[in-house]
Amino acid sequence: MKRHALLILLFLIALTGCNVGTQPPQPIASPLGTPEPVSTPLPTFTPIPAFTFTPTPVVISMQVTAELVNCRSGPGTIFDTLSQIAQGRNLRATGRNESMTWYYVNDPGNPGKFCWVSADVVQVSGEADLLPIIQPPLTMVTNVDLRVEPNRIVVNCNQFPQTVFFEALVTTNGPTLFTWKWEISTGAVSDVGTLIFQEAGTQAINEYYQINSANDYWVRFYALTPNEVMRQVNFPVSCTP
Repeated sequence: MKRHALLILLFLIALTGCNVGTQPPQPIASPLGTPEPVSTPLPTFTPIPAFTFTPTPVVISMQVTAELVNCRSGPGTIFDTLSQIAQGRNLRATGRNESMTWYYVNDPGNPGKFCWVSADVVQVSGEADLLPIIQPPLTMVTNVDLRVEPNRIVVNCNQFPQTVFFEALVTTNGPTLFTWKWEISTGAVSDVGTLIFQEAGTQAINEYYQINSANDYWVRFYALTPNEVMRQVNFPVSCTP
């Protein structure tokens, strides 16, 4: 019995000795090496352009019923006349004022341009209320005519001072508050003046100045509002002893 137990013990010792120094199995390296990560491109998004809707311009036909119609720069008799249209002429209106008392039409006397006719002198074919509302134009100074009197002075040198008179004829295309000033080559500058235009037209602004010696002078007239315009006139002054 003891011999049998001894044999079992020797067998267990031999079995344990076989496991001493045994290393765990190592992973086998791939012959291709470690694969690099593959990047997948992100999908690109192409925006779809928004749909834009352009409305078709409304055009209404009308015929002139009065003998001779003034076509004006704005919706009212306070605006200047751009052309005159004979009775029976067909017009194309593309706009109106808010009260539908004036229509914005192609100017037959100035191709490519527009003017305003009164609703009282035309017969409309169509629904004029569909026309878009057109705002009145900005009133502007359209012309300044500057004059000096006398425009040349020749006197004896003992006859100074001499007085010169200036006149500016200012034209606007409608009602406006007009401001202006004068400037003389001697350095004198007037105060800012104010003039009210009740309607389109021309008004005169007068001024005078005393010249004390012979020289070549100039006078300038500045329109300040509603828009800036400058005019200059030169006038020589000479004397004999």
